[in-house]
Amino acid sequence: MSTSTIDTPVVITVSDVGISSGFRTLFYKELLRFWKVSFQTIAAPVITAALYLVVFAQVLQDRINVYGEIPYTAFLIPGLMMMSMLQNAFSNPSSSLIQSRVTGNLVFVLLTPISHREFFSAYVFAAVVRGIVVGSAVWLISFFFLSLTIEHIGWVLTFAVLATSIMGVLGLIAGLYCEKFDQLSAFQNFLIMPATFLSGVFYSINSLPPFWQAVSHWNPIFYTIDGFRYGFFGLSDTSPWKSLVVVSFVLIVLTWLALRLLASGYKLRT
Repeated sequence: MSTSTIDTPVVITVSDVGISSGFRTLFYKELLRFWKVSFQTIAAPVITAALYLVVFAQVLQDRINVYGEIPYTAFLIPGLMMMSMLQNAFSNPSSSLIQSRVTGNLVFVLLTPISHREFFSAYVFAAVVRGIVVGSAVWLISFFFLSLTIEHIGWVLTFAVLATSIMGVLGLIAGLYCEKFDQLSAFQNFLIMPATFLSGVFYSINSLPPFWQAVSHWNPIFYTIDGFRYGFFGLSDTSPWKSLVVVSFVLIVLTWLALRLLASGYKLRT
């Protein structure tokens, strides 16, 4: 006797495709953490970038053309966007980890069945989201000063993701290493701030003396800004492919280091 069967639909859940609930929960927690104080985490850096734009655009707009044809205000906007993205991508995981360490609630994350790779991915992806949100807000604000078009959207998105990922990983490493807020402040003031300000945000490195041009080429942050700027204008101080190789290499090295630290429980199990 034959029996009829009813075909039941196959439901694929998020966990079936390799995304665990631990990662999703921690990622959501990190997004919610900076979104709840968005005036501080998003509005404040956007206002800061707008102030830079007002001051420098008013003073130097009619005095400097970069690459021979680009107005200084237009040149400045991608640099300010990237600087804001970098600083905020670094701040997200570093401030989150140091706050959790100081308040003592980091243990509740460590007690969950989450792997070190999921821990890493949640913090870094949240940093990328915050960085890109801030950068997009700076771009929207810039339309009050100048309508800036994008020549190569692929390059813009590539360097935005890679650059914020680098700073997200570096922020995670800083959050693991630092045990106090003053240690984190020193990390930001003596490493992150100089590296971003001396990377061509406000100037083309071709305008520098040969010695300082050579120094700038050893700064990996320069390549994130230069490649990002190429996406807007199709012009840059160095080849975008060279910038892509350097930025990708730095990201790979930092990712390897961060995963090693997390796998060993560096300063997390003490």
